[in-house]
Amino acid sequence: MFDVAGAWQALIHHPLFGVGVTLGAYQLALAAYEKTRWFFLQPVLVSMLAVIGVLVACGLSYEEYKVSAQALTIFLGPATVALAVPLFLNLKRIRQLFWPTLLTLLVGGVVATGMGVLLAWWFGADHMMLMSMAPKSVTSPIAMLVADQIGGIAALAAVFVLITGVIGAILGPELLRRIGVRHPAAQGLAMGMTAHAVGTSRALQEGEECGAFAALAMSLMGVGTAVALPLVVALFS
Repeated sequence: MFDVAGAWQALIHHPLFGVGVTLGAYQLALAAYEKTRWFFLQPVLVSMLAVIGVLVACGLSYEEYKVSAQALTIFLGPATVALAVPLFLNLKRIRQLFWPTLLTLLVGGVVATGMGVLLAWWFGADHMMLMSMAPKSVTSPIAMLVADQIGGIAALAAVFVLITGVIGAILGPELLRRIGVRHPAAQGLAMGMTAHAVGTSRALQEGEECGAFAALAMSLMGVGTAVALPLVVALFS
């Protein structure tokens, strides 16, 4: 007689269960977004909630899911390097707008970092919370490392990064259009600089030029934050 319970347990504890759930959730979320174009159905947010729901329903711990989905991390490196493709294809355009791009990154990077810390301080956040929020506009690996260096909590920094990226991807394009920012390069710089990888992914959906400038902004913002933020914190401390 077929053991349904045993088969179910074998399925959810399979070494690749996490991979299947993650890819399946993202593909369904992406299909729902492409069909409806509802901004609140942002694929990263919806797929994250779907994976959490599956784990809770199956009674799986995060540690077990992390192990079973570990194969996906192998592709993070190639996916990041692949962002160089739109950069190369739009290299001539980037050279034409080099100085405006550099000025935008300098001013925008300071404002994006400073405003988050200032608002948190205004609402009474303590020093540890402020240092965890400061690197919110860069990718998680850089943000976690910087937060740990300046006295924040790496795990909390990753949460702020996720929230920033999802909100930026959901509201960013429409907000930019409403305030009159319609140039692809300007939109891409804003998305990549404030919403990092999630924003860059969203910018690539807007167009090749927009995605190229988002990838450029994300990369330079990450490098600038990793170098300058610890120095600034040490100086004022």
